[in-house]
Amino acid sequence: MKWKLVLAALFLNCCAAAGIQAETIHLSAAASMTDACKEIIAAYEAKQPGAKVLANFGASGALAKQIEQGAPADVFISASTEWVQHLADKQMAAPGSEKTFAGNSLVFVGSAKAAVLSMEKLPELKRVAIGNPKNVPAGQYAKQAMEKAGIYAALEQGQKFVLTDDVRHALMYADQGEVDGAFVYATDALLAKTAKTLFTVDAALHEPIIYPMLLTAAGAKNAAAKAFYDYLSGAEAKAALKKHGFAVNP
Repeated sequence: MKWKLVLAALFLNCCAAAGIQAETIHLSAAASMTDACKEIIAAYEAKQPGAKVLANFGASGALAKQIEQGAPADVFISASTEWVQHLADKQMAAPGSEKTFAGNSLVFVGSAKAAVLSMEKLPELKRVAIGNPKNVPAGQYAKQAMEKAGIYAALEQGQKFVLTDDVRHALMYADQGEVDGAFVYATDALLAKTAKTLFTVDAALHEPIIYPMLLTAAGAKNAAAKAFYDYLSGAEAKAALKKHGFAVNP
């Protein structure tokens, strides 16, 4: 009889563990979303004690490639439509789940002692940090803006770019004075410790900065992930985004 009780206890423990596993949600989100998403996650977990959101922040391109290679992800928030479309093309997104999450703007930050610059004067600087345009949307937007302004070639040929793995590292270099300035999102600039915004990039110089999100094919099979995905479109999540400087739809 005793061994039956032991087996029953083990069975119940396994069921409980399975339940906890089913409530685990894997979120992959653009690095610039770190602070806003952490606040959203904390609020969600407080409302849903059984849910646990495990977040992975980084460059949108790098995250999309990780997901493509099998990294666990139920919800993906990108800083550009390119990488959401990439996963959709690979049939790794739940059909019809792509939607706009937030918006942002691009700014150039540098030393608080620096004079206010303009895009045209950037070739006069020695070192400019941008996210690597191959993987980092902020870098892609910055490259578009500089190309349209006619200054990208001069900076590239002068080997003045310091390429970073994500937009937060570009901000870090500007904050630490290791570069003359950096292209970052307006929301990142709010987190600067020493750097200040020297100018806002004309939005007409680059594609609209939109953060799309999707539910992955794996996430569509996870009821907890679907609930969290729906929460991201709600009033509480939007309030957190606005608090951190993002633009949201009413």
